[in-house]
Amino acid sequence: MCADLVTITIDERQISDILDCLIDKGKDLSNPFKAIAGVMEHAVEKNFAQGGRPSWLPLAASTIAARQRKHPGKAIKILQDSGGLAGSITSRSDTYHAAVGTNLIYAKIQQFGGDAGRHHAAKIPARPYLRLEDDDKEEIIDILAK
Repeated sequence: MCADLVTITIDERQISDILDCLIDKGKDLSNPFKAIAGVMEHAVEKNFAQGGRPSWLPLAASTIAARQRKHPGKAIKILQDSGGLAGSITSRSDTYHAAVGTNLIYAKIQQFGGDAGRHHAAKIPARPYLRLEDDDKEEIIDILAK
């Protein structure tokens, strides 16, 4: 089964300008893009660990109750009922690209929010886990500057 491809482009002018300059000089960017993919993957891991950056909307009371019944005594973390989504995150890179993502069918609705469940009765708020914060972008700029 093939899930819809979701592409999130980070439009960061400073990063784009540095990349354009390096590409114009004919630089092999394989190693920097491999490092950037690692930064992006680590950023997503931080998003899961911290419950979003900024914090995601809390779970609905009904979801909390269902999770408590399903896993008594287990800490309830947003987007981490089974750990499947967080565990599915992978990164890849090549000479001119770095990417991070997942192939899980339900990943898109968790990222963007929307209607889910039978007859689309459940309203899922957007909880963007594929997100870079300013410190992540600064780390990418540092990699490119080197």
